[in-house]
Amino acid sequence: MIDIPCVILCGGKSSRMKEDKTLLPFFNSNSLAQFQYDRLKLHFQNIYISSKTNKFNFINEKNLILDENKEIFSPILALDTIFKKINNQKIFIITVDSPFVTIESIKELIKNSVDVDVCVAKTEDKVHNLCGIFDSNISLTIKNMINQDIHKINYLIKQNKFKIIEFPNNDEFMNINTPDDYKKSLICINKIYNSN
Repeated sequence: MIDIPCVILCGGKSSRMKEDKTLLPFFNSNSLAQFQYDRLKLHFQNIYISSKTNKFNFINEKNLILDENKEIFSPILALDTIFKKINNQKIFIITVDSPFVTIESIKELIKNSVDVDVCVAKTEDKVHNLCGIFDSNISLTIKNMINQDIHKINYLIKQNKFKIIEFPNNDEFMNINTPDDYKKSLICINKIYNSN
């Protein structure tokens, strides 16, 4: 079991999906959020969901981290609340809409995060700023950013000691943002589980 905590970010707007993607049915789960939670809790000693509201029926309240700011949709604000609840350590952060990231890749990110404050994944087409290890050392930067109304994750990363680890498989880091992405992801997940 991985001893650093895992936090699944579920507080986005889902604006491109036109409905709350965290609650969309996914494979053998009632929702995408539950699928992501159930698969990762097999590997992490401590796992949490970060959200604006308690909209989930599969999780204990002690494993739910509710954003202090309910009005502004920002991963920076989510991270601020997360580090207030889980302080003085490294945390693995992943978005709810990336259910194909493997445990092997997560362990690779953890292994490379020892001497840095932030270690995130990259594939050929992009840097995945919200799939990686974040250290509580960055809390002060986060507070300064909030005071200056800066909400870019990329800005946060560049202000700290960081490492970007490249992975060869674009599909593994696919994000489910649109209805087309959702349809594609259902095909992919069925292929993965039916071939095992």
